[in-house]
Formats: sequence, C-alpha cells, structure tokens
Amino acid sequence: MGYTREELMAAISAGMPAKRWQHVEGVMESAVILAKRYGGDPEKADLAALLHDLAKFWPIDEQEAIIRDNDLNTELLAYDKQLLHAEVGAFIARWDYGVGDQEVLDAVRYHTSGRIGMTLLDKIVCLADYIEPGRNFPGVERIRELAETSLDDALIAGFDSTISFLLEKHKVIFPMTVLARNDLIQNKTE
Repeated sequence: MGYTREELMAAISAGMPAKRWQHVEGVMESAVILAKRYGGDPEKADLAALLHDLAKFWPIDEQEAIIRDNDLNTELLAYDKQLLHAEVGAFIARWDYGVGDQEVLDAVRYHTSGRIGMTLLDKIVCLADYIEPGRNFPGVERIRELAETSLDDALIAGFDSTISFLLEKHKVIFPMTVLARNDLIQNKTE
C-alpha cells in the first residue's frame, strides 16, 4: 500500500462532510473493539472501516459509470443507489490507494449488503457500521447488546432491521442481503 494510515485518513476525510467522517471514526473504533472481542485482526478491521465509506458522497452518476466501465457488479444498478458506494469504494481502495488485501477489499465491498459466507472481517465491519456510537435508529441498542455476546446474532438483528425498514418504506430489497441473513441463521458459529 502506497499510503500511510494518516495519509489515507486525510485523503478520505477530505472527500466527505465532517459528520460522515465522525461516523467513519466511530466505525473504526467499533471495528477494532469487535475484532479484539471475536478474534479478528484489529489492523485489518481498522483499515476496512477507514475505507468503507470512501465513495459514499461521490456523485451517483460517477459511481454508476465506475461500475459499468470496470466490469464491476452491475446487478447493483437495479437496486438502491446507497449500495453503489461499497462496490466503488473497494475498487477505488485497490486502484487509487493501493490496498491489495482482498479480505479488506471484500469487507468494504460487502459492508452494506452482506453476502453468503461472510468472513469474520466482513461481519466485523458490517456490524461496526450498524452499531458505531453515532448511530441512532430504533433497535440499535438491542443490536449493540447482542454484539457484546454474539457477532452473528447482532448481525442478524442488523439485517432484520434493514429489511424491516425497507419493507415499511415499500422499497426493493437487494437479494444478497436476504441471502446473507439466511446464511447467518443457517450457519451460526456461536
């Protein structure tokens, strides 16, 4: 990787509002705590959390173009535009910031949707994004409580919350999120 942690932090924070940067810092803190609690790699958790929203505030048309022009997951284009930044972020982390660790890149890529067969790092970053201290949505306290004793149960509750929210708003649900939730239930490791 061609950037120091401090250089990455400066570059990424410059591309988002201060409130979003506070969120990223909260996800970094939460990811390191979860990694230590569940036997993950705190350095990888910190890096993936740092990178997870790097494209969040890029123009949607630019994100769509990156996905189309680089043979990324075009299925995302048919769903909520909030999903795009994860795929684009993983791509940019590799090509613009020189991150070569596929596990870190995948944790960035799947932090919004989840996936079947989530790795420990995938789970940590996804859950940290749900429970970071700045998050305030109905049910977040319960998810935080579950995260104290079960990574899988907390993540299932997070996916349940997202799916319920989308159902209430009559929005389409990205199938991979449902599949990730089901896979967690069927293969709970705790």
